[in-house]
Amino acid sequence: MEFSKALISWYLQNKRNLPWRKTKNPYHIWLSEIILQQTRVAQGLPYYLKFTEAFPTVESLANADEEEVLKLWQGLGYYSRARNLHETAKNITQNFNGTFPKNYLELKKLKGVGDYTAAAIASFSYDENIAVVDGNVYRALARYFGLDLDISQPKTKKTFQELADNLLPKGHASVFNQAIMEFGALQCVPKNPACDTCIFNNSCFALQNKKVNELPVKLKKTKVTNRYLNFIVVKDANGNFILEKRSENDIWKNLHQFPLFETQKKDSLENIIKSIKATYNVENIKLFNEKEIIHKLSHQKLHIRFFEVTLKTNLKNSITLNELVLKPFPIIIHNFIEANYLN
Repeated sequence: MEFSKALISWYLQNKRNLPWRKTKNPYHIWLSEIILQQTRVAQGLPYYLKFTEAFPTVESLANADEEEVLKLWQGLGYYSRARNLHETAKNITQNFNGTFPKNYLELKKLKGVGDYTAAAIASFSYDENIAVVDGNVYRALARYFGLDLDISQPKTKKTFQELADNLLPKGHASVFNQAIMEFGALQCVPKNPACDTCIFNNSCFALQNKKVNELPVKLKKTKVTNRYLNFIVVKDANGNFILEKRSENDIWKNLHQFPLFETQKKDSLENIIKSIKATYNVENIKLFNEKEIIHKLSHQKLHIRFFEVTLKTNLKNSITLNELVLKPFPIIIHNFIEANYLN
């Protein structure tokens, strides 16, 4: 257990001062863990503070309107996290009397809570003896112990989970789990780790065998799909706007957007403008960006253009700019609105 003792000692001297480390409240810990999925602490911290201020209890989150939750989440990405967050808050409030399940297996049944998040809540809130295994843990353990297993394979997860559980000092799950994640986040980072100042530089397999850049092993490549999105800002005679709400099971579900003209493959600007003119029966079209804006998601590469058409009639379901800015948008559209209509 020398590894665990040294790790905890390092953590107690180097840990960051983060608000969710000052509580055992499962609501706050759950909130922080959902926010920090696929998100760096520096980006997630302001969102955690906004959410705990707006929704200090799980009941207040449950009672919020989904659009309010999505608006607060705006810019954080992976919006299914926000929808699951809201749904789970309602579930806990309605079916658990506002009290979170008190063990790993029951926590795992909650929507949006997987193995890692359940282990984090169970160990941080209830000191359950179960280790967390996330990207930071994979990296630290793979390098230190020389594990060259492909971490994209489901069977590998079991090996790392068993190793982490064996390293975890019983009765000290919370501090050990915080320590190993912090070590991966601050010291044993993906690129150019500070091995010369690492407490394990005399015993780390990867360092001793010059394999730091080779571990952990991840062979599976993510296939990236290209999509071509042309957003049409439709304004009526009063200068009001038309919006659509994305309801299909796709990116940005339940967020708002301007009317969208999407093509399956790259098309010429001339053809796109011709299609827009035919759709809205207008001659004048304003093009905001001749060069496509590239917006990268985990599995998709979005090629985006914005156009504006102004109609000579008033539209029944149009909204004012003041109403528009209250809606939750994908960050790329939010930034467009700020740059072109709020300055």
